[in-house]
Amino acid sequence: MSIPPPPGPQQPQDPQDPYGRYPAPQHQSPYGVQGPYGAPGPYGAPGPYGQQPPYGAWGPYPPPALPPVNGAAIASLVLGILCFLPAVGLVLGLIALRQIKRRGERGKGMAIAGAAVSTVGLALLTLTFSTGAASDFWEGFKEGARESAIVSPDKGECFDAPTGSLEGETYDVEVVPCSGEHDGEVFATVTLPGGAFPGDDHVTEVADDRCYALEPAYAMDSWAVPDDVDVYYLTPTRESWAFGDREITCLFGNTDEQGTLTGSLRNDGSTLDPDQLAYLETVLAIDAVVGEEPEAFPDEDLAVNQEWARDMRDVLAEQGAALEARTWPAGAGEPMAALVKELASAQEDWAKAADAGDADTFYVHYDEGYGFYDGEATVTAREALGLDTTPPAAASEEAAPEKEV
Repeated sequence: MSIPPPPGPQQPQDPQDPYGRYPAPQHQSPYGVQGPYGAPGPYGAPGPYGQQPPYGAWGPYPPPALPPVNGAAIASLVLGILCFLPAVGLVLGLIALRQIKRRGERGKGMAIAGAAVSTVGLALLTLTFSTGAASDFWEGFKEGARESAIVSPDKGECFDAPTGSLEGETYDVEVVPCSGEHDGEVFATVTLPGGAFPGDDHVTEVADDRCYALEPAYAMDSWAVPDDVDVYYLTPTRESWAFGDREITCLFGNTDEQGTLTGSLRNDGSTLDPDQLAYLETVLAIDAVVGEEPEAFPDEDLAVNQEWARDMRDVLAEQGAALEARTWPAGAGEPMAALVKELASAQEDWAKAADAGDADTFYVHYDEGYGFYDGEATVTAREALGLDTTPPAAASEEAAPEKEV
């Protein structure tokens, strides 16, 4: 349907204008649109209103219709703002940008904003807690992610997860005082090298190795760590890796899904007195060698077990001398002297195990050499220093593992 011209002399139709409007005059309006009242007017004379008609830049006729707003751009922005299906919002935003360029539609700003907000939402969804605990209950939660925009707890900080559990996914965590109940406590962070994503299995393996290795530096006294607490970790996923996430967060958590922690588990140079610190440093040195026990049994590989027995002999001699040389506070001197004597006795047993001619003889001295570990003298010395006196259940079971003769 054509639009009738205003009253006045009729002009011949422009053969290029299908709507029967006036031929476009030669004057250009300030808005880049040809106005029928501009100078010169349609008859070669100035228009009655000078250079600009009273109806706006488009003249007295209805302005041409604006291009439609792209629907995908609107949907992308809505999904991004609501954090609902962020992956869909991101895809729609990219599709909208292509359609807008091809079709000449409006909504480029909305498409860009929708894609950006959806990208952040997608990154937040990748924040996942995972555990390094050995129980089957926690199997399957071996990965997590943290996008750099998320506020993540630092070493020494405690936090609550939104669900109250370290299982599954979460958008964020809330840092809370360690003095009260909390879901987790961060004891270390590990930064992975850049490059392509190394794979979930590799990241989990690194988290297992590094988090357990870093635990003693934060909680030097393993006896002070409750039996229902284990090591967990937060790891990057393939999705968060694309946003620059390279950090593994090592943390303590309750082995019970609904359990919590109370109070900080930190005991290191920042919380221990010099005597406690000196004693625990010797304990960690001995434990490090204990942890190197060969997987092969003596009757399978006697030589490698003899070499390890020599390491046990040497570390007991070294650390026993360090304890004996230190001046201990009143009340701790006698218990520490008794402990040093017991370490010397164990040192002799490990020396005999190192020289054993067969597996049976090795086993005899092996059992005797472990007698010092978490024994009565150790408990008495710890009590004198004001340290925890209850051996960890797991350590008690693993300290002197039974080997078949």
